[in-house]
Amino acid sequence: MRRTHLKKAPPLNRQPDKASIVQMPNDQMPNDQMPNAQMPNAQMSNEFGTGQNELNFARIETAIAFIVDNFQDQPSLTEIAAVVDISPFHFQRLFCEWAGVSPKKFLQYLSLEHAKAALGTGRATLLGAAFDSGLSGGGRLHDLFVAIEGMTPGQFKLHGAGLVISYDFAATPFGEVIIAATPTGICHLAFGTNRDADFASLRQKFPKASFQHTTTRIQRCALSIFHNEDRAKTLEQIKLHLKGSAFQLKIWQALLKIPQGSLATYGDIAELIGQPNASRAVGTAIASNPVAFLIPCHRVIRKTGHIGGYKWGLNRKGAMIGWEAARS
Repeated sequence: MRRTHLKKAPPLNRQPDKASIVQMPNDQMPNDQMPNAQMPNAQMSNEFGTGQNELNFARIETAIAFIVDNFQDQPSLTEIAAVVDISPFHFQRLFCEWAGVSPKKFLQYLSLEHAKAALGTGRATLLGAAFDSGLSGGGRLHDLFVAIEGMTPGQFKLHGAGLVISYDFAATPFGEVIIAATPTGICHLAFGTNRDADFASLRQKFPKASFQHTTTRIQRCALSIFHNEDRAKTLEQIKLHLKGSAFQLKIWQALLKIPQGSLATYGDIAELIGQPNASRAVGTAIASNPVAFLIPCHRVIRKTGHIGGYKWGLNRKGAMIGWEAARS
């Protein structure tokens, strides 16, 4: 079958902005040369722990965007691999190492059908119907292992005066992050593409703080959440030290209760905090989340099942949702 009308993928150095949740047709895609064998215990290769990490995630992200854009044409593994300029064999191996499942299986986790099912699970959990009935430690990872402490009113109003903030840059399965911590806990974690701009953004949040470019135990503990397959058994508690209003802190705390592999709506979060008519304010607080992934705002989507917004990129959000679903 000729495929002359396939849409081009975005350049590797540009973050695609198309939502990554799609409507699955009856015939699952892609089925040409894509084995559906799952690899749930696959370990991250050295490629994801080195300077190659950013390029590898850019390839994954571009491939996901291309598959979504050309979903109805069901592009083959060869066509997808060509978009990211690597061999089909290398792409299949790279994707399985990153996701733990094949590209074909991963795409199922980005479908509207899966999103709606995950919303049902997330809602039941948030409202207490299933929280104590067999959820694994891994599913409750954020609720059990991440603790939020708000900055004092003085620290909040003085814009970080008197705080010493350690910051560094680190590779993750979703691209490079800047991660910063006070002696109390993580205060900032964000995905970025330009280190100077990323540090300037951090400094703008705490203009009167002192900064040191180093990695502390607190930062290393937080970063382990990305790479430890048996996280529920081995992680230390990750402490967050956040600058936010009482309402924002309440919302960020509520997000920790969404289990890995489940999703929730803005209305679910509003109902959880006892303010069912505050969905708009909830959305604003979620959008201001200062700690990517650790506070799982990526697990909140629209009630229609569509992915909604994400300040670090919609395809990155879709990648996180699929990556977590494959491990749940």
